[in-house]
Amino acid sequence: MSEHRIELDWLRNNGPFARGNYSTVHEITFSESLRIKGSPSPEYGGDNVAADPEQMFVASVSACHMLTFLAVAANRGYVVDTYHDNAVATLEKNAQGQMVITRVVLKPKVNFSGEKHPAADDYRKLHERAHSACFIANSVKSEVVVDV
Repeated sequence: MSEHRIELDWLRNNGPFARGNYSTVHEITFSESLRIKGSPSPEYGGDNVAADPEQMFVASVSACHMLTFLAVAANRGYVVDTYHDNAVATLEKNAQGQMVITRVVLKPKVNFSGEKHPAADDYRKLHERAHSACFIANSVKSEVVVDV
């Protein structure tokens, strides 16, 4: 077992605080040297200069899949040179009318070097294995699709 912590801070800074009239920008601290600004997406009154929770969610799914993929590939003797993902999360109402992320689509593009390169079927199997072992994908209700 391991625990993973962040600190989240929001300050009114003497600004207004009434329904629909307050700052939503906040700071998320991951470590002493890593802090990011957070805010809702502009569609929900936020600021597009900060990461929104949905972006951070899809980023965590994408990063977890990538890290697991790299481990699986290395364990099987492949050398990965580059990994790029253009991931998308869909936020919509579920059957109960609640706004939820219903689907995450990962679109990884991986470049290999060295003598051993996976055939198309082996490449899909590497991603299937990474998906089945990804901590985050195994922790969410949303459908997570790896579109390779």
